[in-house]
Amino acid sequence: MTAPATKPVERQLPTEEARELLALTRDLADNEVRPAAAEEEAAAEFPREVFRTLGRSGLLGLPYDEDFGGGGQPYEVYLQVIEELAAARLTVGLGLSVHTLSCHALATFGSDAQRAQWLPDMIGGEQLGAYCLSEPQSGSDAAALRTRAVREGDAYVVNGTKAWITHGGVADFYSSMVRTSDDGSRGISVLLVPAGTPGVSAAAPERKMGMKGSPTAQVIFEDAHVPAERLIGEEGQGFGIAMAALDSGRLGIAACAVGVAQAALDYAVGYAKEREQFGRSIADFQGLSFLLADMATAVEAGRALYLAAARRRDAGLSFSKEAAMAKLFCTDAAMKVTTDAVQVLGGYGYTQDHPVERYMREAKVLQIVEGTNQIQRLVIGRTLTR
Repeated sequence: MTAPATKPVERQLPTEEARELLALTRDLADNEVRPAAAEEEAAAEFPREVFRTLGRSGLLGLPYDEDFGGGGQPYEVYLQVIEELAAARLTVGLGLSVHTLSCHALATFGSDAQRAQWLPDMIGGEQLGAYCLSEPQSGSDAAALRTRAVREGDAYVVNGTKAWITHGGVADFYSSMVRTSDDGSRGISVLLVPAGTPGVSAAAPERKMGMKGSPTAQVIFEDAHVPAERLIGEEGQGFGIAMAALDSGRLGIAACAVGVAQAALDYAVGYAKEREQFGRSIADFQGLSFLLADMATAVEAGRALYLAAARRRDAGLSFSKEAAMAKLFCTDAAMKVTTDAVQVLGGYGYTQDHPVERYMREAKVLQIVEGTNQIQRLVIGRTLTR
């Protein structure tokens, strides 16, 4: 059963242009994303053409400089676009967040010449990105990565394996953290690697419990020669670049979580109003209406938290702690809201005839990606005692 179009969220947006962007996003979500979401997820089909459509509509580079084809929009607006897309299909919302994360190093730390050469295609829809940080033996301990890049003349020769890479095997470029010296976190650099580089390949996609339409795979480097001009920033600057990107990326995951939770809430409310037991709508029973009320409160609280963090970012203030808080709260809330949505539907919620079981399976991954929620607690705790 296809999820119905959701009731528009009442949003406080800073400009008329932002309102038009959200209207465009919702139209694309309703017409291009939501109708095929359940079927394509079940078949593990990646919606590559949707990302081209988003690029041509100006939605793939919203937070980046207009001089390079970006939208020049604040994060406050960009994240709400992600939320709308994630509510229609998490594969698309999270894909947009990952793509933006993949462009971050070049857009923020690249030279003017590098940005002019590569960024327009990356945010125009023709190039889809992947962010390569994790490795089989270094997940949360990112500073322990082993993928090695050795300078030979005008190129780096790269060997190693990246793991848990969203868009692995379908991306056009890999924003890759590599080791250029043995000096711990200070020995990590960033290379912007074209997916077609000889020696770069992807393993078979992981077999996941949810979000099956979004391929997650190991990316393997075997004597891959990457031109030295594709070094972003300076050698040894990569760990700082990666962490700065993750602060922003965590806000994207928070927005995705709110989108999934909103979709689950909307479906549960719609079902509860139509389902009758004992001669009346089950929404009229206090026990169930209280459950829906708690779900709605969690969604609104999550949205307020990620937007507060985004506004700090837009104002040029530190937001690392707030991003961790938003990622932690929103993803935990999404797990609870989607679980409760299954409960509202009872036995029907446990079947694939309704989308809430998919929302529940998808919500789980959001507590893990871009820093597990245990890592978020670690980040928050350290800022409190620093």
